[in-house]
Amino acid sequence: MTIFCKTAFKYCLLAFCLIFFASCGYRFSGTGQLPSAVTSIAIETFENRTGEIGIESVITNDVIYEFTRTGKASITGKKKADAVLKGVIRSASSSTLSHLAPYETAERRITVTVDAELVSRSGKVLWSGNSVSASEEYTVAGDKLATEQNKKSAVARLSGRLAQRIYYRMTDDF
Repeated sequence: MTIFCKTAFKYCLLAFCLIFFASCGYRFSGTGQLPSAVTSIAIETFENRTGEIGIESVITNDVIYEFTRTGKASITGKKKADAVLKGVIRSASSSTLSHLAPYETAERRITVTVDAELVSRSGKVLWSGNSVSASEEYTVAGDKLATEQNKKSAVARLSGRLAQRIYYRMTDDF
């Protein structure tokens, strides 16, 4: 009789958990739809207001990749698109994380902040995301060229996260 009770208890607990999690409203981010049922989108090259040369093409390409990867909307030219995604890279700042000696930096962090908005053909703002940011650490090498390469690699990594954050915010349903 005790084996039957333990088995029945396990099945009841399993059924409760399934019902609880099915009804709690949990879902993965980015599973919603684009605002106003947008089915085609044009993505303009983000405007770069920072001193980081070439960062606008890296971020724009990652945003295009994110929309292409998910397949929620087709990427098209501005004339055929239901809406246009525009962005401004507001800042790219570096800060020191650790030192090897009092005046020798070992590691730095770069933080990039972007504003983005989705605008309909008529000019109505369908969605906007201000101050979307991401950070990444990089090593300060012995020579300046290697340090710059490490910084570019860090920007490439954080750019992918920025693109995901823009996409997820845009497709959130709450």
